[in-house]
Order: sequence, then C-alpha cells, then structure tokens
Amino acid sequence: MMDAIVFALCGAAIVLAAGYLRRAFLSFVAQRPEDYSGGDTAFDIRTHLNGPILCEGVIYGPTGRVSSRFVGHFDARWQGDRCVMRERFEYDGGTTQDREWQLDLAPDGRITATAADVIGAGSGVQKGSAVQLKYRIRLPDSSGGHVLDTVDWMYLAPNGTIVNRSQFRKFGIQVAELVATMRPVSTAIPADQTPTREAA
Repeated sequence: MMDAIVFALCGAAIVLAAGYLRRAFLSFVAQRPEDYSGGDTAFDIRTHLNGPILCEGVIYGPTGRVSSRFVGHFDARWQGDRCVMRERFEYDGGTTQDREWQLDLAPDGRITATAADVIGAGSGVQKGSAVQLKYRIRLPDSSGGHVLDTVDWMYLAPNGTIVNRSQFRKFGIQVAELVATMRPVSTAIPADQTPTREAA
C-alpha cells in the first residue's frame, strides 16, 4: 500500500515539474525580448504605432473557443518619446469599449504604459522585430471587474502589419487570449474592396 502511495506521489511530482518546466521554457510567456533582437526588421513604436490604425481580432475564452470578435480603431499621436493612443473597440455583440493609453519610450527601448483600467503602470521593451508589454488590467464591471495579469506581444511583419497576441491570467491560470492584426488605415483593405465569397 505504501509503495503505491509513494509511486502516486512521485508521478504527481513529475507531472507538476514537467508543467512548470514547459511554462518556464517552452510556452508563450517564456518568450524574452532578446529572442527577437536579430534580423533586419526593427520595430519602432514611434513609427509603427503612429497615426490612425485599424485593428481586427478575436478573443478566445478559457475553453479555447472564440468568445468574441472585434474591430478596433486606434489613433496614436507622438510628441518626441511620449504618445497618447486612443482606442475604440467594436465587438460582435454590439458593445463598444474606449481606452486611452499614455506611452513613454526610454532611450534604451523600455516602455512605460498607463491607462485608466490598468493597475499601476505597465512595463515593456521594444527589441528587434517585437514589442513586449506586461500589465495588470481591470475588466469592466459588466465582465466581472476581475484584475488580470496580461502578457502582450506585438510582432512586426515584413510589410509593416503588426501581429498582436496577448494572454490574460488570473491566479496564474490562463482565462483568455487575444489575437489581432494592426495596420495603418492607409494600407487597410476598404470594406467595398473586400473579396466576396463568390470572388474568392
């Protein structure tokens, strides 16, 4: 009987250790800005997050299924190394959400980000072709008012489009994920030129 208990405990310890190692070294949150320092594509938020921006994306719930789709209209205005970026999200359920970010870029590429629904200040860095931000965000009361730990990554594609992936956690457990693209409005496809099913 004792051998079976010891065996079960050892098995549980191995599973927990494997989960920890995977999270620490092989998962989305294990990425480091230095991983993207090479290459010939430089992500400069003063250039690539500037002016009117169209954002399109989806949010995955805790089951891994899409729980919401959205379109965002952003406007980022820089004065030197300081930016005010206004965001307006339109969700498939008919609701809207507004946010205003204040971004400060230090000479070494480090970023400080604040917004009304962000607890304290978020921090991040631009390095090579990527930007990382970490912050704690408070959901609206209509969504429970929970405070979630957020890891936000933006990757610059060769054509200037930004691919954004964010994960949201509560007590270390992932509860949602966002995947979106962002591109200057001047390069976005007008609605009347979007291919139809017949044309595709």
